[in-house]
Amino acid sequence: MKRFTNAIFSTGIISCLVFATSVSALDEKMHAQLDELKSAAIHSNLSYDIIESLTTEVGPRMVGTPAEKKSVEWAVAKMKSLGFDKVWTEESQAPDWQRGELKVSLLAPFNHNLVALSLGNSVGTDTAPIEAQIAHFRDLDALKAADAQTLKGKIAYVAFAMERRKDGSGYGEAVGARVSGAAVAAEKGAVAFVMRSVGTDSHRFAHTGVMRYKDDSKQIPALALSNPDADLLENALKRNQPVTMGITSTASGTLKETVTIANVIGEFTGSEQPDQVVTLGAHLDSWDVGTGAIDDGIGVGITLAAVNHISTMAQRPKRTIRVILFAAEEIGLLGAKDYVARHKNNMDNHIIGAEWDFGNGTIYKLAPGMGENALVEIRKFAEYLAPMGVEMASTNNAKGQSDMSLLGEAGQPAVNFYPDGSDYFDYHHTENDTLDKVNQEALKINTAIYTTFAWYAANSGVDFRK
Repeated sequence: MKRFTNAIFSTGIISCLVFATSVSALDEKMHAQLDELKSAAIHSNLSYDIIESLTTEVGPRMVGTPAEKKSVEWAVAKMKSLGFDKVWTEESQAPDWQRGELKVSLLAPFNHNLVALSLGNSVGTDTAPIEAQIAHFRDLDALKAADAQTLKGKIAYVAFAMERRKDGSGYGEAVGARVSGAAVAAEKGAVAFVMRSVGTDSHRFAHTGVMRYKDDSKQIPALALSNPDADLLENALKRNQPVTMGITSTASGTLKETVTIANVIGEFTGSEQPDQVVTLGAHLDSWDVGTGAIDDGIGVGITLAAVNHISTMAQRPKRTIRVILFAAEEIGLLGAKDYVARHKNNMDNHIIGAEWDFGNGTIYKLAPGMGENALVEIRKFAEYLAPMGVEMASTNNAKGQSDMSLLGEAGQPAVNFYPDGSDYFDYHHTENDTLDKVNQEALKINTAIYTTFAWYAANSGVDFRK
């Protein structure tokens, strides 16, 4: 009964979203076109079907793996099947890294096997396991404040717990330890670095993610504990006895060899101003844990479905709509860096862009980054979205999410859409990032928002730089 009631409630919401009227300043023709696209997206399962195809037929897509190469072939074929006029790849190189195997345990004063993951780019333990005492720090700042060489022969542990927030801002407060903690610990004599996972869940899944060493410092193994195992470690530390941990890892560190990566780019060509490009972005790669359904299968599904919905309209958009599926986002936005380098001489033709690389819930805010005159026009579109629960931010400094931020830094105007990310970091970079976690009703609404945005930007005639 509860499931049936929820289905009726969800259907009612969708009906309201489709047929609600908006006090919008858009002209009648544009309004009608947006309504047509919104209805099509909200009543379609296409974006979900694309994610299902990606996660089933390819799965996890870590740089340097056969599946990552297969994902490029999958994306090219999928774009062609969905009505893109032009599809191509742009190849570059990325450093290789291999996760290997990892075993972590508490050895004293209590014995427990622990669930952990090596952080991306981490070295292993060479030929012999590490067995050393834990030195406990509440956060990265406390680790930085430790006296030089006070960690000699010890394992540094940072206990900072990420906070759950709708906008995901807790991630920025926690991720610094993941990125630079091992380098700081090594400078102070530590033999390994361990941290509480950057995540908000209570499941026994560890969260991976990229880390960095300093060029001139020692490289030590770096890993993240699942949140329950971090709790267990901290409970052991409360006993005021030395706590010893054992680590065995065959992670490769950054190899001298490189691997080929590729951005996959597809276009639906504009009818009047084909050289002017509206960009939609997502990243095609993922970590090797889970199936990359949420990070960033959702982005792939939304952007490809948006173009397909637009391709069914009676007329073409005036400007070209380009989807960029970026390579190697997870290890440092490498595909985006290559894209900007290749296209720097025609960045003025990039009219505006938006990327999806965060969230699982419904979009609640639109944040612009454009010229002052264009703000007047984008408010008209924001008014159109208002009945869908979307408000316009008072700021005007958006650069684009993730990869798209590099295009923003290169001069492309941007819109950032903010979805509810309350549960995003329960799954982010874990074995639990799988298809069943995708919020299908929110996905339909978000697809409608991205589809209508792409159509509006391509047909409005607005110069978003002015």
